[in-house]
Amino acid sequence: MSIDYAVREHIAYITLNKPEKANILDREHIDLITQAWKDAWEDREVRVIIITGAGDRHFCAGHDLQVPEGVSADDREFNRAYMQFWPPAGSVNGTPIGADGHMGDHYPQIWKPVIGAVNGWVAGAGLILTLACMDIRVACAEHARFKFGLFRLGGLGGAPAATLVLRQLRYIDAMKFLFHDDGVDAREAFDIGLINEAVPCDQLLPRAEAIAREIVAMPPVAVRMMKEFANRYADTPFDQKWQIQAMTTTLLYQMTADTDEGIAAFNEKRPANYTGATRHRGDPFASPSPEDWERLDDLRRRQIW
Repeated sequence: MSIDYAVREHIAYITLNKPEKANILDREHIDLITQAWKDAWEDREVRVIIITGAGDRHFCAGHDLQVPEGVSADDREFNRAYMQFWPPAGSVNGTPIGADGHMGDHYPQIWKPVIGAVNGWVAGAGLILTLACMDIRVACAEHARFKFGLFRLGGLGGAPAATLVLRQLRYIDAMKFLFHDDGVDAREAFDIGLINEAVPCDQLLPRAEAIAREIVAMPPVAVRMMKEFANRYADTPFDQKWQIQAMTTTLLYQMTADTDEGIAAFNEKRPANYTGATRHRGDPFASPSPEDWERLDDLRRRQIW
């Protein structure tokens, strides 16, 4: 198998396992990682995902650029042009839809935190996996290196690597990174905000797991909603975004049991045991009396809720 998938203690592990070919993404690889993302999304036991690569040289060096036997240059040129006007059904910009209809099959923004344990070289499709899928990024200080690497193909890239670089980095850092074909090592990647941490290789997976365990201990539904809030409403105007945040919080208070558990654990000075349990729909509130309305209005004005 070129993708290893395992679940342990609420953490799903996705490992690109084709080190002899730089963990590149061929069609088999893409289908397997697409299924892994779906499995992690659907598994109620999974609260966090760690994605890494096998070996100590490459996380993912890109897509497999070898042309299948029997496919001509004219075939590819025709489809490249035709797809701009008639992308296949069930695709986003021609890429099949997997776990996330926004980003395509193997680059999803699923609503569970994803920690990248970047063990080696990152280029092309590997860069897109890093930018699109990883919420927290820990890299091997000795071997990790990040590279755009798509100008060599004579274009800006069909997948959203350049778009994500420009969105996530400062303009001057993004332009230097995109134009500088040698890429950046883990130290410079940290300096420009491409990764969160650079650690020795023997500490890479332990550090990713330590971060994952911290997240596992948090309220799982609130964590899931925060992930969606951060991604879906990133470009929403401030007042609207804040309103969505407040409405989401009210929804969590009303429909999950984790708020009560968090308050009880705080008052009892013990660790919280968050389960993500949802509540039954309750009866409507009784209509307040005029005196109650006066008291409730006073509480709202004093911001007691």
